[in-house]
Amino acid sequence: MTENFDLFGNPYVERPTKRGRPPHEVTKKTRNRVSMLVALGWANPRIASALGVTLPTLHKHYFYELRQRDVARDRLELRRLELAWEMAEAGNVGAFKEFGKLLERNDRMEIEREMGSKQTEEGKSAAAERVGKKIIDKQRAIDADADLMAELEREATHNVGHC
Repeated sequence: MTENFDLFGNPYVERPTKRGRPPHEVTKKTRNRVSMLVALGWANPRIASALGVTLPTLHKHYFYELRQRDVARDRLELRRLELAWEMAEAGNVGAFKEFGKLLERNDRMEIEREMGSKQTEEGKSAAAERVGKKIIDKQRAIDADADLMAELEREATHNVGHC
């Protein structure tokens, strides 16, 4: 049987010989696709839809790739750095420049992570000092009472001469 391919390069059968959906075939290419989409932060239903499989099929065949969600982005960046470095070592000047850009980007990300961790530490101390709703309401009541007394004093001193 000759395989036909759709616009995106996926094989399809014009006339199915059996009833039901054909079983999903796992290839290295589809595994790499899933790994890349996980690294890009796609949700599992979106990945399943893009591959044309159901969510249980995605979990069944690609459970290892889906478990790597925490480190997938770092692995993708690592692979980009590796490829750029290999090409730069081979004498490609453009790859050397790209490696420099990737290196600078990585340095910026590390600085942002450090600054973010410092802000969360400061945020935790600010949260500990935060005043609760009841205390704020009590302080507002005291301030309102003081404002009312000041207003009454002004009216009393203003009306003294009119009597």
